[in-house]
Amino acid sequence: MRMNPLKLIFLFGVFVSCSSSRSVSNTVKLPPKPPVSIPKNTPKPKDSVVSNTGTPVEEIIKVDLPPIQREFRGAWVASVANINWPSRNNLSVEQQKAEAISMLDMLKDNNFNAVIFQVRPSADALYTSTLEPWSYFLTGETGNPPYPNYDPLQFWIDESHKRGLELHVWLNPYRAHHANGGPVNNLSMVKKLPDMIVRLKNGMYWFDPADPRTQGHVSNVVKDIVKRYDIDAVHFDDYFYPYATYNKGADFPDSKTWNEYLRNGGTLSRADWRRDNVNKFVERIYKEIHAEKSYVRFGISPFGIWKPGYPAGITGSSQYDELYADAKLWLNNGWVDYFSPQLYWPVNAREQGFEPLLNWWKSENTQNRHLWPGLNTVEIKVSDRPTEIKNQIEISRQILKNNAGEIHWSIAGLTKNPGMLPTLKNGPYKEKALVPKTSWIKTVPLAIPTLFIADNGSFAQASWSSKNIGEVFQWVLFTQYNGVWETEILTRDSLSRDIPKYKDGKKLNAVAVKAIDRLGNESDYLAKKIK
Repeated sequence: MRMNPLKLIFLFGVFVSCSSSRSVSNTVKLPPKPPVSIPKNTPKPKDSVVSNTGTPVEEIIKVDLPPIQREFRGAWVASVANINWPSRNNLSVEQQKAEAISMLDMLKDNNFNAVIFQVRPSADALYTSTLEPWSYFLTGETGNPPYPNYDPLQFWIDESHKRGLELHVWLNPYRAHHANGGPVNNLSMVKKLPDMIVRLKNGMYWFDPADPRTQGHVSNVVKDIVKRYDIDAVHFDDYFYPYATYNKGADFPDSKTWNEYLRNGGTLSRADWRRDNVNKFVERIYKEIHAEKSYVRFGISPFGIWKPGYPAGITGSSQYDELYADAKLWLNNGWVDYFSPQLYWPVNAREQGFEPLLNWWKSENTQNRHLWPGLNTVEIKVSDRPTEIKNQIEISRQILKNNAGEIHWSIAGLTKNPGMLPTLKNGPYKEKALVPKTSWIKTVPLAIPTLFIADNGSFAQASWSSKNIGEVFQWVLFTQYNGVWETEILTRDSLSRDIPKYKDGKKLNAVAVKAIDRLGNESDYLAKKIK
C-alpha cells in the first residue's frame, strides 16, 4: 500500500460486453454452509403459537419495516514484513490464533463487516498450497509449515464468518520475493520459476507480467483459492509493475519478453504493451473467478491517482505511466466488483484532495460497481487523525449515497491511535450495517424465513430458520415496541432470541425476520404480532 504519491512507499472484483456479462453472471445457487443446530426448545412450525393457558401469543401480519443501513466497512490486515499479522514470524500457533481472534473481535465490536486478509504477500502462502511455499512471514522460513500444522486462511474464514464479517483474500499478484522475506531458499518460487522472475535493484524479485507463464501461474493460484475456500472476495492491491524506486529509477528489466513480442510482429509501444499485459490479466482474473464461483467478488485497490491532472489540479505519481496500471479502464469496463482507490491524503490537501479524487473516480464508474475508497487511517498527515477519518467517511457517504463504504489502511490505524475507535464507534459506525447489494451478480432468491414465537414468561421466545438455510449469511431481526421498530443484524448461526415483552416501559408489539445472503440480498420478511 503506497502512502505518498511522490516519495514514500508503504509496505505492506461489469463486464466487457453484454455477451461476456451473460457468460459470467448467470443465476447461481450458493453452496451449502455447514449444518447449523436448531435449539432444542425451538417450537414446532405453526402459523400461530399458544401459551400454556391456550391463548394465542402471535399471528402473521403485514408491516412496513424500516430500511436496513448499508455500508462496507473493511480493514486491511497485512502479513508482508509482519506489518499486522502475525506480529512476528516466530509466534506459536496458539499465539497466532490469539492475535487473529483479538483483531476480529475488535472489528466485530466496533461494527465493521469485512476484513481484507493478505494470504499471498510474495509468491508464498498463508494457507495450505501445492502451488507455492509456506510464507516466511508465518514461520520464519520459506516452505516451513506451522507446527502443529493448521491452515491460517481456514481459521480466519471460520472466525470471521462466526462474527458476521466477510473475509476477502488479498493477494499481491506479481511480487515473487520481498526484501524482508529472509533468504531465497530452494523452496522459493525464485528458485522454482527462475525464467519468469527478475531481480530488482532494491533486492526484491518480481514476476515478469508480460510472460504468459506468469499470468498462467497467478491464475492457477487464484482459482485454487476460490475453488477450495469459502471466501467472499479476491482482492489485489496497487502493485502491478513495481514502483520506479524499487529498481532505483532504472527501467523494468523485461527485455527478454519485449524482444520476443517484437520478433512476433508486435506494434505497440513498450509502455502500451506493458499496460496491455496487465489489462488482459485483470480481465482474465475477473472472468475466471466468476466462472468458478460467480458469487465471489473481485476487488482492486489501485493507487489513488490515475494520472496527474485527473481531475484538474491533481499532481503526484501516475500509476498509468509508472505502474502501467490503467485502473480507469478496468473500472470503465467493469472488470471488478468493487474498486478501492487509495485516497491517502487529507480533505484539505490542495494537490491530492480526497473529495475531488473520489468525485473523479465516481464519474469514471460507468458500470456502477462498488466504489469504496481506501483511507490512510494509520498515518495520514494531520493533527487530529480520528476527526479527519470521520470526516472522510462522511464525505464518502455524501458522494456515494446508498453504496457507501471504505477500507482502512490498516488495522493498526484503528488500534494505535487511542481516539480512533471511539470516534468511529460513537459516530459513523454507531450502528451495525449490511454490505451494499451486489446487484449485477444474479443468485437464487432466498426463501421467506419461518418464524416461531412462544410465551416464555416475561419474554417472547422467537426462533427462525429457512428452507435454504445453507445460503443464509446473516439474519436481520426486527422488534417493535410501542409502534417503533428496532433493527438488529445477527450472524447466520443465531437462530433464536428471548425478546423482552417490555423494555424501558414500552410493550413488545411485533417481531419480524429477514434472511440475507452473502451478496447482501434480502429475503421477503415474515412478521408476527404479539398478542
